Amino acid sequence: MSNATQGFAYEEALLFELSRPGRRGVDLPALDVPDVDAKQLLGEAFRAEPADLPQLSEVDVVRHFTRLSTWNAAVDLGLYPLGSCTMKYNPKINERVARLPGFAWAHPHSPAERVQGLLQLCHELERSLAEISGMDRVSLQPAAGAQGELAGIMMIRAYHEHRGERRHKVLIPDSAHGTNPASAALNGYDVVSVPSGSDGLLHPEAVEEVMADDVAALMITNPNTLGLFETHIGRICEIVHSGGGLVYGDGANLNALLGRGRPGDLGIDVMHFNLHKTFSTPHGGGGPGSGPVGVKSILEPFLPVPVVAQAEDGSLEWDEDRPLTIGRLHGNHGNVGMLVRAHAYILSLGPEGLRRCADMAVLNANYLLARLRGAFHVPYDGAVMHECVLSDRELAATGVTTLDVAKRLIDHGYHPPTIYFPLVVAGALMIEPTESESREGLDRFVETLLDIVREAHEEPEKVRSAPNRTRLARLDETRAARKPVLRWQPEDV
Repeated sequence: MSNATQGFAYEEALLFELSRPGRRGVDLPALDVPDVDAKQLLGEAFRAEPADLPQLSEVDVVRHFTRLSTWNAAVDLGLYPLGSCTMKYNPKINERVARLPGFAWAHPHSPAERVQGLLQLCHELERSLAEISGMDRVSLQPAAGAQGELAGIMMIRAYHEHRGERRHKVLIPDSAHGTNPASAALNGYDVVSVPSGSDGLLHPEAVEEVMADDVAALMITNPNTLGLFETHIGRICEIVHSGGGLVYGDGANLNALLGRGRPGDLGIDVMHFNLHKTFSTPHGGGGPGSGPVGVKSILEPFLPVPVVAQAEDGSLEWDEDRPLTIGRLHGNHGNVGMLVRAHAYILSLGPEGLRRCADMAVLNANYLLARLRGAFHVPYDGAVMHECVLSDRELAATGVTTLDVAKRLIDHGYHPPTIYFPLVVAGALMIEPTESESREGLDRFVETLLDIVREAHEEPEKVRSAPNRTRLARLDETRAARKPVLRWQPEDV
């Protein structure tokens, strides 16, 4: 091993391995509070021995974390085409606004009169989301889309129970997000899968066949996970409503409808918003999520608390006095930094800008589909909305699979698209370009995919062995998911 290689390997080491006794990168100021007996103050939480933390200089710490950051895929570095996850660019003005001291340093237990600006922002964001979606009221509390979805089904259950109705089934299309059946099951419902038609859409006849007086709700995503607009949504909602059920709308794909269609106008009774998708705030490893939930007036009494309310003197306050509420879902008032970012995004774009976002998201998805049709199989042909779904059927003779294509994309610097989902498509590649990408950027991505298809026919082993340019080759992903290594251990343990 050369000296250069040894140096690089040293700098790749973990912080614990770089630790040397006596090194430190911080000089804490003297205490400015009374010197008290820590053991008496902390009780059982007081530890007799100091924590075994690494001892490092500032430069070691900075280099370590800076280097780690360069190993991650990020939307600031390139296209992040995760279908149904809307990994789009986050404008930096959102970050600057979220860092304003009045928002970033607001204590969650501050009296309402001390945070009127924050309450005003929450109030305005609620109203904006209600207007965009066609809902009557919105709660900003849920911490992520899945929790917003859970809150929606909890409110549906509370609604039926308040009416004295015992309903124990939830209808879910076979192309639904996996969180849909999970949310229903967590609320004690039996899940009834409703098959899509040969065109990838949910048809009224299929819903009529399973609709009964023990059905609490239908959960539907529109556009659905195949990227198709559910053209029968109006009639489907009528069928569910006539049977006494409610309709939950999964808002994961709202990116395609902004300014063009409102779920509430289509018959949806409750839906969640993914602020960390549709309204650009950081997503996944880039930051916490936020999943506000909007409802029609019939569900408003059941909203989680607290909600923003106007006092008699015109000031704003947190309202927790709601007898029918499903309760709290989140400590304090939600992920406030995400609320600030989303509000900044909506204000900076305005109605026309949001409409333009949807138009460009749909245009980009259809452009990708048009260019990749032929190289990949298109299981459900026709115009799509925000994303397109392809499959590896055309590559079957080469032995190259969807997984291989995804791994080979990593060699070219791209995060792979969502693969093997939706489950109704064998070997699926689900690609969502979002409105953030330019035509030139999309062309580069398409040419990369076409080059991988060429390799599959001419040099299949190069694709099957990918990734070939990463620090680690293919990992045992099943083992990583089921037996993750969550903390560092010295090698001799």
